[in-house]
Amino acid sequence: MEIESEEEQFSSGQLVKQGAEARIFECDFLGRKAIIKERFSKKYRHPILDSKLTSKRLYGEARCMTKARKLGVATPTLFALDSELHTLTFEYIEGLSVKEVFLQSGSLPGYEEQIEDIALQIGRAVGLLHDGGLVHGDLITSNMIIHQDSKQLVLIDFGLSFTSTLPEDKAVDLYVLERALLSMHSSSGNVMERVLASYRRSSKQWSATLNKLGQVRLRGRKRTMVG
Repeated sequence: MEIESEEEQFSSGQLVKQGAEARIFECDFLGRKAIIKERFSKKYRHPILDSKLTSKRLYGEARCMTKARKLGVATPTLFALDSELHTLTFEYIEGLSVKEVFLQSGSLPGYEEQIEDIALQIGRAVGLLHDGGLVHGDLITSNMIIHQDSKQLVLIDFGLSFTSTLPEDKAVDLYVLERALLSMHSSSGNVMERVLASYRRSSKQWSATLNKLGQVRLRGRKRTMVG
């Protein structure tokens, strides 16, 4: 049986985003629309150290995404991992990000019901992650997609994810989400209250985490005041 090379498996991708740590491409993978995430090298690091760190983060992201799916959280399907090119190839999710949905006009029919459903899904997904000992690390609304057909919330970008059972780490996860909602989506109403209500229903360990959230909020306010 002839095995296809990686070049044959996916056509050259189109760059859609570049961050500090990675480049994101849209591509075709074995006939399916896909996303390639390439972690690029940092020239200021020693080549051997850079390669080890990049590989560690690559495998860590793949493990966290896989673990999230096992916990019942919707994530893109991981198609391939290339340790030499430092790439992850995964399913392209058709739909709008939660950021895009929230920025739509509030006058659209069914908008309030949609916001309520999204908040419920966010709280449930984060509760499942946290009870399973997984912290997303970058819970912003651009890292959440509403599937075009099923309307299911899909979490993406596990590049900063890590395993932890500490309420402090989970509280920081929630605080990142809260700040994102307050800064970008204040016109959508108090979405965070709805998220936390759903989180309480979904997480068995919510009490310790939300107690810590109060302390994290206080520290955040002090830093803002100091500037």
